[in-house]
Amino acid sequence: MKFLVVDDSATMRRIIMYSLQRIGYADCVEASDGEEALDKFDASIGFVITDWNMPKMSGLEFVRILRTRPGGTLPVLMVTTRSVREDIVTAIEAGVNNYVVKPFTLQVLKDKIDAILVGSGPGCLNAHDIHARQDA
Repeated sequence: MKFLVVDDSATMRRIIMYSLQRIGYADCVEASDGEEALDKFDASIGFVITDWNMPKMSGLEFVRILRTRPGGTLPVLMVTTRSVREDIVTAIEAGVNNYVVKPFTLQVLKDKIDAILVGSGPGCLNAHDIHARQDA
């Protein structure tokens, strides 16, 4: 499966791509912001990992546009420093399948990817679940 890794930090892109290689995903394309990611997105991409805060086009804007395109139903994992519950809800409502807060471990990244690919379990979030947790 080919991954599209989107982050304005070249170092972070390298960390994510190295982590992906360690868990068995060597086929990656990288982009430095949402605009470049949209340009590089094609039918060969099977999974997107994106940051939120980027110049030109944020990860959130990128995901919203991606979801309107043909093939835009693929899995999306947001990896970001934004950890406020409202931000997580906003990302999930925009179409993100799951969310990882930086810094993260290899195991956390693997678990989130696996959960998204399986399509169930604690790794798959929806806005209703986040609101229910907040109300509890």
